[in-house]
Amino acid sequence: MTDAPLAGRHALVTGAGRGIGAAIARRLAAEGARVTLLARTHAELEQCAAPLGQAAQCLMADVTDGSAVSRAFESAAACFGPIDILVNNAGRAQSAPLQRTSEELWQSLLAVNLTGVYHGMRAALPAMLERKFGRIVSIASTAGLKGYPYVAAYCASKHGVIGLTRALALEVAGRNITVNAVCPGYTETDLARDTIANIQNVTGRSAAEAREAITRVNPQGRLIQPVEVAHTVAWLCLPGTEAVNGQSIAVAGGEI
Repeated sequence: MTDAPLAGRHALVTGAGRGIGAAIARRLAAEGARVTLLARTHAELEQCAAPLGQAAQCLMADVTDGSAVSRAFESAAACFGPIDILVNNAGRAQSAPLQRTSEELWQSLLAVNLTGVYHGMRAALPAMLERKFGRIVSIASTAGLKGYPYVAAYCASKHGVIGLTRALALEVAGRNITVNAVCPGYTETDLARDTIANIQNVTGRSAAEAREAITRVNPQGRLIQPVEVAHTVAWLCLPGTEAVNGQSIAVAGGEI
């Protein structure tokens, strides 16, 4: 292993403007990769990319739009070369009991969390197959490994990501391409803060009580940090992990 084991590799991270995506982009750049940061909001992308200098570029696209994703990936490759590493991180969460989960909410969560991953895989895979190298990592969730109440649509979408991961991993196993999922528990991000606010609004609990309600799910009694998820993603992309394929790795303090 060198000090820059991903030197010469091009990584593209969706949902890279903040939280887990931003942490992943920084970590892959630290390992030597050129990183394309992709999201819908340009200002957040620029703020994240600025410290990375010439090792990073920013592109805007909505992962629910397959044509937009294809164009963005083509633009990324034109600048930094073919995409070697794809991290499907863009996602959305919203809670509602199943009986109050509207068709619109259901379709919206599936479009971002599952179809968005499909679009990314479809856009990145041809060059990986041609070059006989690729690392695809999708950020799923512990909700893809178990059920949680009041987030049926989110759980369904993340279970779908894991199924898609397992299927593609088998399709490309003989082509030096690995496909894995990383499944964080409750993580210190805007999504967790939104969850805490929602618990407060619905139950009348204080912020501290709402936070305790989600941290107690983790046997370590804390929220996962984005950098911990980023470390796991980077490990899956480093030399020496070629046999890790089709896996769904929980980063959740022992919850799973």
